[in-house]
Amino acid sequence: MLDFLTAAAAPAGAGLMSFLPIIGMIVIFWFLLFRPQMKQAKEHRERVAGIKRNDQVVTAGGLVGKVTKVEDDYAEVEIAQNVRVKVVKNTIASVTTPGAKPAND
Repeated sequence: MLDFLTAAAAPAGAGLMSFLPIIGMIVIFWFLLFRPQMKQAKEHRERVAGIKRNDQVVTAGGLVGKVTKVEDDYAEVEIAQNVRVKVVKNTIASVTTPGAKPAND
């Protein structure tokens, strides 16, 4: 009788052990792919929310300009002298402050 109970319990434990590599892969993907991507997206949202006048911005379309006016969902960007465009704030790819030095200097 005791041998019957031991034999019945063994396959259930083995089944759980077969899922352990899959669970391990999910954890590895979480820390190597999803978590850094979520962190980067959060930093981008904070940068875009903190845009202020005179910041240098680059839009997702490649336009480079200086912010002249900030609204709730839009920012007015001067891309040339007396040429201003209204862009959606979420399309701004990067933000630099006016006093920042370029990376190659």
